[in-house]
Amino acid sequence: MGQKLENAKNLYLEGIRDGKAREAVTKYTGARYTQHSTGVKDGIEGFVEFFEPFIERNPKRDIQIVRGWEDGQYVFLQAYQSLNDGDAQWVTTDFFDTDENDKIIEHWDVISEYAENTPSGHTSTDGATEIADLDKTEDNKQVVRNLIQDVMMRGKPQNIDNYISSETYIQHNKEVADGLEHFKPLALADNPPLLYSEIVLLVGQGNFVATLCKATWEGAPYAQVDIFRLEDGLIVEHWDNVEPVPPEEEWANSGKF
Repeated sequence: MGQKLENAKNLYLEGIRDGKAREAVTKYTGARYTQHSTGVKDGIEGFVEFFEPFIERNPKRDIQIVRGWEDGQYVFLQAYQSLNDGDAQWVTTDFFDTDENDKIIEHWDVISEYAENTPSGHTSTDGATEIADLDKTEDNKQVVRNLIQDVMMRGKPQNIDNYISSETYIQHNKEVADGLEHFKPLALADNPPLLYSEIVLLVGQGNFVATLCKATWEGAPYAQVDIFRLEDGLIVEHWDNVEPVPPEEEWANSGKF
């Protein structure tokens, strides 16, 4: 495990799970800590101001890092959170930028409710976790970039079969069943409710790629995270996380992106 990934995990687990907000954010962040998480101000004091009351309100915190990887200066994490014996269950997807000392200097996240059972019997977070095919990182990142630009941004939606396997497509979306045949009608609809407008971050390692995109759902602004697993140049598994972007007057920082 690289030091960047270790620092990001430790900020999460020590700072939030273990309740050591100030100690962890001081230890694992750099000269600045620019924050894009809704409701959290920039800097060490912003993190402490938000999470010390959060820790007090939620004395029981089960936080598990499900997936994570590094890509150059960036780190991606997917985590499961259960608060107060399951009173609230969340999936959090986090991107981190780091400095030359591997310390965290910027953070983006998307948070949504955990689903225990999807249409094909999966959960929001189960499935493969092992990183493989390290020599295919850049090729796999390009496949994902092309999928989003061609299909989700409607550049060349007819190219969808070039990117997703027709034989195996495991889906962890709360409303969509496994199989390309179930996703294709949604993606290729004349007026799909979900449209992507910009790839903000694309972070991959080996057979896994995660993206943060600006999107709209029925015209309303959303932050969209997608996690893809690839085999032999095609996407075979998908997880996602979505969160509405709050009005600018509610931002505690420079915004979601």
